[in-house]
Amino acid sequence: MRAVARQFRVSLAMVQLWVQRAEGRALEDIDWSDRPSGCRIPVNRTPRKVEDRVLGLRRSLQERSDLGEFGAEAIHQELVQLSLGEVPSVRTIGRILERRGALDGRKRVRRSPPPRGWYLPDVASGQVELDSFDVIEGMHIKGQSAIEVFNGISLHGGLAISWPYSAISAQTAASCLVEHWREVGLPAYAQFDNDTCFQGPHHHRDVVGRVMRTCLSLGVVPVFIPPRETGFQAAIEAYNGRWQAKVWARFHYRSLRDLRERSERYVAASRHRAALRIEAAPDRRPFPKRWRLDFQRPPLGRIVYLRRTSDRGTVSFLGRLFDVDPLWVHRLVRCEIDLCAQRIEFYALRRRESTWQPLLRKTVYHLPPRRFIE
Repeated sequence: MRAVARQFRVSLAMVQLWVQRAEGRALEDIDWSDRPSGCRIPVNRTPRKVEDRVLGLRRSLQERSDLGEFGAEAIHQELVQLSLGEVPSVRTIGRILERRGALDGRKRVRRSPPPRGWYLPDVASGQVELDSFDVIEGMHIKGQSAIEVFNGISLHGGLAISWPYSAISAQTAASCLVEHWREVGLPAYAQFDNDTCFQGPHHHRDVVGRVMRTCLSLGVVPVFIPPRETGFQAAIEAYNGRWQAKVWARFHYRSLRDLRERSERYVAASRHRAALRIEAAPDRRPFPKRWRLDFQRPPLGRIVYLRRTSDRGTVSFLGRLFDVDPLWVHRLVRCEIDLCAQRIEFYALRRRESTWQPLLRKTVYHLPPRRFIE
């Protein structure tokens, strides 16, 4: 046996197991298929006749029950009323139905999620970085005014930042962006929700607000997520939750200054923990040395709106309604506005097929000249 084990490079115990299974019979009479260790039939398995009785009761209840119920609980109640010896539990009856293929329900198909930033091909492939920003509202320090926090985090690197203020306006958000990007460099995209703080007022058409103009002047593409859609802001929403749990809820603050000091310590610790991830993230562009924003200069560059089409295949942004495709209804689209080329391109989006993003339509768009009121 030892020689055979050395020849086939298996253990001696393995050879002894197969010799014991052969039991002196002819080779053609031996079942050489592998079997799990232990008893072939579990000692606690429900007898076959009990399983058949359960299936028979299920068919009977399905055809004759006044309530029309024939699940595990209904079968268990019927067995108790019939007093047919030992009655299996509800969970055991459920396993019997599943094992014998008598369940009508279908299991939910779990599909793997799309990559980060799947709706922007160069972000999904890891070539460029995207920074997400959001505002936390509704916090109060006793005896003082309300507190709002402007948070940001990068998608690939997890580079976080937080600015607590008494109120967050468009001017405050733009200055925070400039301060942050001077320190760490410029991403390719900056993602926001549809708050007026980021987009500008919604009661006028073709409004390009202060935050958008700041991004465009630095060569950063502003991206606006679809209204009432989940998942697109998952990174920043998760960071918002962590900041509230680890900074706001843990300590008692007497002033905004105390909150800022504690927030800065948390941000520094967060960056230290994510140092390897930040280092492996896509490179950022250096901040221009002699940059100055002229609000009266016409904005140039790209703006991206993520939207879901209506039942007529239309989308709405910039106070306008655009036709996309009458066959692509209630679906996601990426709307890319090229202010230099004066056109809008609409791309189809599907989470299930994240790399399939065909061009649906092109349309001409001219941003009307308008004086910006600072």
